[in-house]
Amino acid sequence: MLSSLAAAVAFTAPSPAARLAPQRARITMEGDAPADEAPVVEAPPPPAPPAATKASYEYTKGDFAPPAATAGVAGLKSLAFESNPALGYWNPLKLGELEAWDDEDAVVGWLRHAELKHGRVAMAGFVGFCVQSNGISWPWPLQGGAFGGETIQFADIAAAGGPGDQWDALPSSAKLQIIIFVGFLESLGEDPRFLPDGKHYTRGGRPGTFPSLKKLNEVEGSYVPHPVPFDLFDPFGFQKRMSPERKAKALIAELNNGRLAMVGLMGLLSVSKGLKVPVLDTFAIAPYKGEYMAPFSATDTLPFVKDMVEASSAWGWSGLGYH
Repeated sequence: MLSSLAAAVAFTAPSPAARLAPQRARITMEGDAPADEAPVVEAPPPPAPPAATKASYEYTKGDFAPPAATAGVAGLKSLAFESNPALGYWNPLKLGELEAWDDEDAVVGWLRHAELKHGRVAMAGFVGFCVQSNGISWPWPLQGGAFGGETIQFADIAAAGGPGDQWDALPSSAKLQIIIFVGFLESLGEDPRFLPDGKHYTRGGRPGTFPSLKKLNEVEGSYVPHPVPFDLFDPFGFQKRMSPERKAKALIAELNNGRLAMVGLMGLLSVSKGLKVPVLDTFAIAPYKGEYMAPFSATDTLPFVKDMVEASSAWGWSGLGYH
């Protein structure tokens, strides 16, 4: 069958001489070249290079673009050397080789998104810890005032002690508002309908991308009740005027600053719990006797909180109920 097919193709396909005949005749008639002289045929363009694969996916220094999840571990290694050439690809816990979802790109996308998100939260947390440790607060009421009810000033919360004590001093309603708002932002970031490219970061989307809050109402099925005037990221559009090269450097700076902020914030929390941390333990950081990992304490009159506090005391976790 294959030989018959080859013969048919050879029979129907014109020979090189036949393909050149019309061109030879045209040259002869136009007088551009003698009839017995073969025309000069330009060589075809070289074939396009093959598309980048996981094994060959690398970035050129100075022309960096943040890798999507499809970069795989090879892109993760290139990013590591781009962000810190001295350290390179440091993977002591072997998370880069984590086997999950039977998809290397999904694992790398999940890891990169988690690092970027934790870094951004840590940068905000580090600055917030420093501000709250210095007693800086808003000058208006947290609740009450013109709205009626018990009046609590932000200054009253700031006078409770360090950042941990200030969180414990917040009314339960304020804590719930913060937690629900964070959950709302999380749900937006995980919903592909709101993402710019319509792809989740474990399904080929770009890690670290957050939806535009101003465009949420344009999405069919949006659960945002009213228009939002500003985006969470770059609300005033300053970065829209940045060149691609400047954005690339800024992305690397964000990644490195986030890593440093995670280490710094954990250091501040450790010092407040009485541990020794080089450099940071020389600052006057207020001690905290509570439990950072417990968002609610005995002061919160919420369902199940009292039961959790009693259970923690029975298990020896007295930090939950120190009040």
